[in-house]
Amino acid sequence: MHFLSPLLESYLADNSQEEPKLLQELTRETHLKVIQPRMLTGHFQGRVLSLLSKIIRPRTILEIGTYTGYSALCLAEGLPNDGILHTIDVNAELKRIQRKYFDLSGYGPQIVQHIGNALDIIPQMDQTFDLVFIDAEKKQYDHYLEAVLPKTTSGSVILSDNVLWSGKVVEPLDPKDKATKVLLNYNKKLSEHPLLDTVLLPIRDGLTLSRVK
Repeated sequence: MHFLSPLLESYLADNSQEEPKLLQELTRETHLKVIQPRMLTGHFQGRVLSLLSKIIRPRTILEIGTYTGYSALCLAEGLPNDGILHTIDVNAELKRIQRKYFDLSGYGPQIVQHIGNALDIIPQMDQTFDLVFIDAEKKQYDHYLEAVLPKTTSGSVILSDNVLWSGKVVEPLDPKDKATKVLLNYNKKLSEHPLLDTVLLPIRDGLTLSRVK
């Protein structure tokens, strides 16, 4: 489902900050060498992530779901010089392309890659995070939230991607569609959670901003 026409989507991108050249190169390489390139964050949403990070000015960022590193690089734009971004992905085969672009960006020393199951890795982390971006296995979103909440403090921001799930959240639910069911429950949980202030934005495939009270 397209929430906006291609023409309007193009207009949004054309009237937002220009996409950095390095991210354009990463996009090209991802389309040439990696399966499911549609998973890339892309120009418009990437600029949204960049600006949010610059507004929040996080010293610590946690990203769940790295893919080829596009969103991590956008989020890193808001880090101070001593800030750190931890990013987790299950696919070890993507580590090389991630590191290539992390190092080319200049943020390389500030980005720590983790390969494995986020639900195993996060409990082992001993820091708290000012900004969290959840963009991995949709069926695990509720578990990711429960894992990261203890790693946040008042004022931390949690971003959740793909929460509109191509519009399936407003269509009749297929009983066999577990991912959509999980996202329906997750969206409701975020909106009603006593520890969170939440707004769901119709950016690309849906981006939820939740602030820890």
